[in-house]
Formats: sequence, structure tokens, C-alpha cells
Amino acid sequence: MVSSIKLTKRQEEIVQIVKEDGPITGEQIAEKLKLTRATLRPDLAILTMAGSLEARPRVGYFFNKDKERLFEPTEVLNLKVKDYKGHPIVVQKSSSVYDAIVQMFLEDVGTLYAVDSEGCLAGVISRKDLLRAAIGNKNLEDLPVSVIMTRMPNIITVKPEETLVQAAKKLVTNRIDSLPVVREIKHKPDSYEVIGRITKTTITKVYLEIAEQKSV
Repeated sequence: MVSSIKLTKRQEEIVQIVKEDGPITGEQIAEKLKLTRATLRPDLAILTMAGSLEARPRVGYFFNKDKERLFEPTEVLNLKVKDYKGHPIVVQKSSSVYDAIVQMFLEDVGTLYAVDSEGCLAGVISRKDLLRAAIGNKNLEDLPVSVIMTRMPNIITVKPEETLVQAAKKLVTNRIDSLPVVREIKHKPDSYEVIGRITKTTITKVYLEIAEQKSV
């Protein structure tokens, strides 16, 4: 049952509204709960990923009766980041923007992680960062990524022992596509080693695989 996923009170209210009034838009749900659409975004994303709700463009959210029993608590709540993390694409923070652009396209990723000379996470570089740097700049080979990257402590990270649900909430809440999976470096407070990455695509694929297995 959907209730066995141990939904929060607000998520239970959302499911009930969609059961009674679906299909219904996110804006209409937010209006019924007297909340903003942005506040509900993480809850709607989690409920959709878990199969409790389905969303259709220009239609809205509706209750997924066929998949009401699709997920068990252990499958949704206890899947760990460490078991699904991908290989991180890392560059030195002294690398040039030109080299970072080449690396991003060769690896076909949307985010690069910059490290310092000791291998500690120093920054995150997104496609948007590189695009902004490239527009009107003729000296990309002389411009280090350290100038354009998002720096610590403003980087959103996830630890290997956290769950995929926790990772999904961070991704949606902060409107980002990728999280560096980090491990704290002993004897160096607030310093982290990058040991993986988790993306929205990663999480979506995991839940789709579970859905396909359960529907057989």
C-alpha cells in the first residue's frame, strides 16, 4: 500500500487530494494546501518517483491505482547512495576552462568536480558555468576553472550512507542535476574526498528498474 511507504503528513494530504480530484495540477494542489508550488516540488517529485502519483504534461497529477502496491518500504526508503553511485569526473581546480569543456564533452556529463592539489573537493562546474565563461571570452585556455566554479561551502553534497530518497530531495530542492558523493577526510575538518556522483537520471533509472521487475 502507498501508506506503507511512511509518507509525511503533507505527502499523505497530497495523495488524498489527487485521489479525490485528480487529474489536478501542481498549482491547484498548492492552492488547496495554502502553500507555494515551490514548497510542494520536492514532495511531488518523491511521490512521482515512488510511483504513488503519475504526472502528465498539460494534464496534471493523478493517482496511480495500478502501482499502488508497486514499492515496499525497504525498496524505496532504504536504497543507499553507495550502491548506485556513478564514477565522478574530476578535474584540478587549476585546469583551464577550455580543458574543462573538452573533458565534459568527452565524458558526456553535465557536471565536473574540481579538486585541489591534495585531492579535496574544491568546487563544482556545471554546463551553465562553462557556457557563461565561454561567451565573449577569447582566452579560455588562460582562465582557470577556480574562477567560475561553485566553491565550498556552497556545494550540495551527499554521503554514501544516505538514501536515494534523501539524494532526490536534495536534487529537487536545490534545482541541480548532480550531487558529488563525498567521504570526510580524517584529520581535516570540512574537507571531503569525491568518491562518486548521483544524478537525477541515476535515481530515475533505479525506480524504473524496480517498476519493471514488479510489473512482470
